[in-house]
Amino acid sequence: MSVRPYREIQRRMSRRVMVGDVPVGGDAPITVQSMTNTPTADAGATIGQIRALQDAGADIVRVSCPDEDSTAALKRIVAETAVPIVADIHFHYKRAIEAAEAGAACLRINPGNIGSAERVREVVRAARDHGCSMRIGVNAGSLERDLLERYGEPCPEAMVESALNHARILEDNGFEAFKISVKASDVFLAVAAYHGLAESCDYPLHLGITEAGGLRGGTVKSAIGMGSLLWAGIGDTIRVSLSADPVEEVKAGFEILKALGLRHRGVNVISCPSCARQQFDVIDTVAKLEERLAHITTPMTLSVIGCVVNGPGEARETDIGFTGGGNGTHQVYIAGVPHHRLQDEDVIEHLVRMVEEKAAEIEAGSSGRPQAAE
Repeated sequence: MSVRPYREIQRRMSRRVMVGDVPVGGDAPITVQSMTNTPTADAGATIGQIRALQDAGADIVRVSCPDEDSTAALKRIVAETAVPIVADIHFHYKRAIEAAEAGAACLRINPGNIGSAERVREVVRAARDHGCSMRIGVNAGSLERDLLERYGEPCPEAMVESALNHARILEDNGFEAFKISVKASDVFLAVAAYHGLAESCDYPLHLGITEAGGLRGGTVKSAIGMGSLLWAGIGDTIRVSLSADPVEEVKAGFEILKALGLRHRGVNVISCPSCARQQFDVIDTVAKLEERLAHITTPMTLSVIGCVVNGPGEARETDIGFTGGGNGTHQVYIAGVPHHRLQDEDVIEHLVRMVEEKAAEIEAGSSGRPQAAE
């Protein structure tokens, strides 16, 4: 029996597809995606935003290709960025072919919406010839008319049926390198649809609560919806959809995965909300630490607790711990063990230096090089 069975998440086993050189599905790590909001035809601006997303940790980035100017710019965009690019295509089958030819790693498309069977065959042929996978993207806000007429409104059953209908078109053309999403802005609708789809197929699933809202509300809504699905083992790649800087989507995505222990990137700061017992300004300290430590990608934990009620206990579970003490003198822990004391004025710089040194030590150890001295 596991020591902590309550932390075990049994992931749904799906087949694996490749998005460029990034595996999605199977036992591959859950990937984090985002989408650019620059005009794709402005290759320079789009490349700049993709690089910012890459620096934030994005595994895959999607760009919209609504016109020929966009697909014309895609070749340069793909050449000058390091993450796999997904071309977002709606209705125009020629844009899908052009995107595949330009080097897109994946096409986000609904094959039932791009015209005749021959057009679908042409898109499949282009995807196969250029090593593209696909994502079938069903959205509650754009379900097919016949499904809405039959079901009366967007519902989980209609969304699953739409997804499987589109999947069947690709399967009939001998193409199975695709993943599926069934997104909705309503958390209950999206979660129910994903559960239904997970039971109906073994394709990898791309999770998202679409049009979730602004930074705060959208993050909360996404965490509830996708968090519950991930907890149930459903989901192979995620995108947090926010009316905000796309970099914030990547940050939120990793925070959701970190909270569930599914993936770790950067410093996980465990901090108290502060109260009258605090012996230093917890909120200001944590805000400054998170900003100063944003460049660290090494997985590690840092506890920042305002007083001795919970500080020592939290420190026992973290790589580095900091607990407030009386008279402006605080306790620093390493691997749960009291190590040294620290004065108020040294807190930020001292903790940043400790985290950077610990990260370098971890990286040196993981690469097989001699570890840095304490």
